[in-house]
Amino acid sequence: STLVIGAIFFTFQIYGDFSGYSDIAIGTSRLFGFDLKQNFAFPYFSRDMAEFWRRWHISLSTWFRDYVYIPLGGSHGGTWMKVRNTFIIFIVSGFWHGANWTFIVWGALNAVYFLPLLLRNKNRNNLDEIAQGRFFPSLKEISSILLTFGLTVFAWIFFRANSMGHAVSYIAEIFSGSLFTVPDFEGSGRAFRLFILVILFMLVEWRGREDQYAIETLGLQWKRPIRRALYFGIIILLFWFGQNEQQFIYFQF
Repeated sequence: STLVIGAIFFTFQIYGDFSGYSDIAIGTSRLFGFDLKQNFAFPYFSRDMAEFWRRWHISLSTWFRDYVYIPLGGSHGGTWMKVRNTFIIFIVSGFWHGANWTFIVWGALNAVYFLPLLLRNKNRNNLDEIAQGRFFPSLKEISSILLTFGLTVFAWIFFRANSMGHAVSYIAEIFSGSLFTVPDFEGSGRAFRLFILVILFMLVEWRGREDQYAIETLGLQWKRPIRRALYFGIIILLFWFGQNEQQFIYFQF
């Protein structure tokens, strides 16, 4: 159960890391008059893996689609060509992250997730925003999000692991009898506070999911002093959580 929490926290860590990394680049570029495209579009609200890959690391995904997948024939041709092209693009995507079997398996696993949708022509079913015009999603949408999120968390284990042996042992420990025990580890109190922070973070994301960025319109209708208090609060949080310098995960890529 403790390892499950670790995998979930890493799932949000890598999202916050690279989505924030991209936002810094986009924001800095705007200061100089360049308008870079959005790179993350609330991927953890995806209802299937095809939608997830349309929303995660959009610049890389679209590059692989335009310059690798489509030149190979894309989804045209027979079943074998579709399977081949899907595995090629995802494995190449894994290899792009590093010459380690963990990245290759991570890419292949995502290809396995994606293929059933492609072969059943359901890979473009969810092109609209989830729960558009509504605050609460339906039970079907919730179950789809949770399933997609669970598959993503499992795949991230391979991405994060130092080696295949590390990944396999981690997964084996997850599916042991301790899975149904109460997590008990040093720093559990801090982990609980972090869990609350993640929930608040996702609520803000959910509220702003129909905008390009989560806080794009947050507070615009509020009175000026309250709106400014929000902005200053965000700045304070940036300094608060930025005290412990840590290199971006994606800096190595």
